[in-house]
Amino acid sequence: ADASLDALGSATGLGRGSLYGAFGNKDALFRQSLDRYASIYGARYEQALAAHPGEPVRAVEAFFDVILDRIADPSVPVGCLIAQSAAQSPTLQDESGNHVRGLLDAQRQRVRAALADSSADPATLDELAAFVVSVNLSLAVLSRAGSSDAELRSVARLACTTVGDTLARTAGG
Repeated sequence: ADASLDALGSATGLGRGSLYGAFGNKDALFRQSLDRYASIYGARYEQALAAHPGEPVRAVEAFFDVILDRIADPSVPVGCLIAQSAAQSPTLQDESGNHVRGLLDAQRQRVRAALADSSADPATLDELAAFVVSVNLSLAVLSRAGSSDAELRSVARLACTTVGDTLARTAGG
């Protein structure tokens, strides 16, 4: 939100006219950047979650494995663009804030679909999906704050245990 058009032009190698011509405005450029980021990582998350049909805890473990591998990749900036954007929502234009919320909702829906084979009641599955996405966002923030890989993996492991225990406790509704 605070980036100037001059800073964006310098970072992209485009002039103001080219930025406006290609994206319409700075906010539209931001939303397109979010969409590109979400499509790259969303596809990886989708594959991980879908790789274990009928095994919701294993699907969540695979989801966290993708997240932790991404965090550990030295070629990728620390943190998560969507998590950082969510934290900055009060400073975003309404359309961009809504866009960020929509991306978070899409992630919740992906996780919820992976949990759907469980016999737990729908409300519990909704809560677990929100929990898993919240842990994902927390991992991104913790990584940006310098938490070790071991600490992050411990958080993910405990989250998977919580998902498994909750599914087992609420099976059959």
